[in-house]
Amino acid sequence: MMMRRVAPPASEDDSSGSGVPGWLEALLGTRFFLACAAHPGSPRNECNMFCIDCRATPAAFCYYCRSHRHTSHRVIQKQIRRSSYHDVVRVTEVEDVLDIAGVQTYVINSARVLFLNERPQPRGAGAAAGKAAASPYNCEICGRALLDPFRFCSLGCKLVDTKTHGHGHGHGATVVGNVDGGGGSGSEAEAGGSKNGARPQGRR
Repeated sequence: MMMRRVAPPASEDDSSGSGVPGWLEALLGTRFFLACAAHPGSPRNECNMFCIDCRATPAAFCYYCRSHRHTSHRVIQKQIRRSSYHDVVRVTEVEDVLDIAGVQTYVINSARVLFLNERPQPRGAGAAAGKAAASPYNCEICGRALLDPFRFCSLGCKLVDTKTHGHGHGHGATVVGNVDGGGGSGSEAEAGGSKNGARPQGRR
């Protein structure tokens, strides 16, 4: 596997044998933005960090926990944030350790991000539901409407595809591999403006 940074050997970092690092599933299943129980009275005690080099408990930790326990580790820090009550992570924080090609990206607060997990499809008669119904692009796993010709709406949906088809099989959507920078330009998520610079992908 080719990566931009030196990563642990596959035997230590791959829990499924299909190119999926063990820490990815932990990241997708972790609750963030809770107050740190170890530093309840500190001003920067929001648990918005995650370490990909160790099995920290709890998995989400705060600024003070990092300075005490993770100073030499690779930490996704401060960039795990919430947009519309769903967790996102900055592309720059994960593109060197994950192949994120095919996952829809957005621009939120001037940062290019992607969602960690699947989100409910907008329903009803509102503007969001109207845009969803009119979109020609859909996530191959959950069917959520996308702004650009990407294959997945989130890292979680790409993980499902990778585990279903296996590393190097099916659609070839490996989660870890030769990083290509994310597969296209971002989109303005909340405003709905699309920067359709992604390479067209085959749709279902």
